[in-house]
Amino acid sequence: MKFLFDFFPILLFFGVFKLGERNPDAAHGIFTEYLSGMIAGGSITPDQAPIMLATVVVILATMAQIAYVKLRGRKVDGMLWISLAVITVFGGATIYFHDDTFIKWKPTILYWIFAFALALAQFGFRKNLIRQVMEQNIKLPEPVWAKLGLSWMLFFFLIGVLNLFVAFVVFKTDTSAWVSFKLFGLTGIFFAFIVGQTLFLSKYIEEEEKA
Repeated sequence: MKFLFDFFPILLFFGVFKLGERNPDAAHGIFTEYLSGMIAGGSITPDQAPIMLATVVVILATMAQIAYVKLRGRKVDGMLWISLAVITVFGGATIYFHDDTFIKWKPTILYWIFAFALALAQFGFRKNLIRQVMEQNIKLPEPVWAKLGLSWMLFFFLIGVLNLFVAFVVFKTDTSAWVSFKLFGLTGIFFAFIVGQTLFLSKYIEEEEKA
């Protein structure tokens, strides 16, 4: 359930974009009628409408996530606040300037913020944030926790670089392909990384169970 909750805005972004791409005139009509006041100049072209609508929806979906958590009386995770701030700034710039460059930068900025936060905590404050999240479920030697923290830092940094490469080199003129990569490619990479870490940590899990 948490996986679906976390990816809810991304799934909506993908779905709205693809629907708008298939029906550009309808998407353009909706944006022009209800949202034209949000953009510089007051008008966009039909081919810009899908990414504009999808960006509006992903901002609203992230706000809805936070509202849902608060209504349930739970503490909003810091990563969710950061995600809202980044999507609001870069998504807002995409909408106002009707330029998808900003929204394409958003995943990279978010990943790099996570990498920086992990590095600052581990090297600046001697706190391993990965350990704080996982320590209740698994016991590891100190050197392994350090390696785990470093691996997540490096992963977030590199996946941020990969997003830029795909968005501005591989699919420089194909926003639709980048949107598909954002959902399927990045999600697949995350899944593969987690599986790899699970295999790496499996021996420690087995040792703990035997103990």
